[in-house]
Amino acid sequence: MKTSANDSLLARALARPETEERLARQILDAAVEQFTIFGLRRSSVDDVAKRAGVSRVTVYRRFRNKDGLVEACLLREVSRFFQELDDAVAPLPTMQDRVVEGFVVALRHTRAHPLFGGLLRLEPEVVLPYLTVQGGPALTVTTDYLTSHLRRARHTEGRSDSDPRPVAELMVRVAVSFLLNPAGCIELDDEEQSRAFARRYLAPLLDA
Repeated sequence: MKTSANDSLLARALARPETEERLARQILDAAVEQFTIFGLRRSSVDDVAKRAGVSRVTVYRRFRNKDGLVEACLLREVSRFFQELDDAVAPLPTMQDRVVEGFVVALRHTRAHPLFGGLLRLEPEVVLPYLTVQGGPALTVTTDYLTSHLRRARHTEGRSDSDPRPVAELMVRVAVSFLLNPAGCIELDDEEQSRAFARRYLAPLLDA
């Protein structure tokens, strides 16, 4: 059963970036650029304020401190990721098709994203705990998102009404494992390979 804290986190992650005020967007854009180039450890609120062309007081008024700024950046980028994912899979006719294409989009987006992919390369020691031993919140948010989609699809397609959350969590864990350690006998170097893998191994999980 999801807690109210998890519900709140998911709601914030799904909030549209367009709801931000102009100045907040300006600061967050500068923060993403700063963190991408220099990493989290080597970046300060002063650095972000200078890059955004505002005073440090302005940044503190909106984001409290550096941790609040980092969290706001991550939530916005996760929100944009979910929106990109929704846009990519919405036209597809079946849940199997959406699972396959969603896996492809998730890998492509995360690998190419300047902040997520960049931090994994620039400061893996900072990022990895949040995807592994401290990865509970990220796993919960992503699993919640996928569970809601699977539940709606099962209802629409007349599938079993069993709880789809274990299947959603398994799919998320598989995707994260490939992001963190792509080396192995399973080749996912291009999108066709990723589609073939998802069609063969992930789509059948929908019938589990």
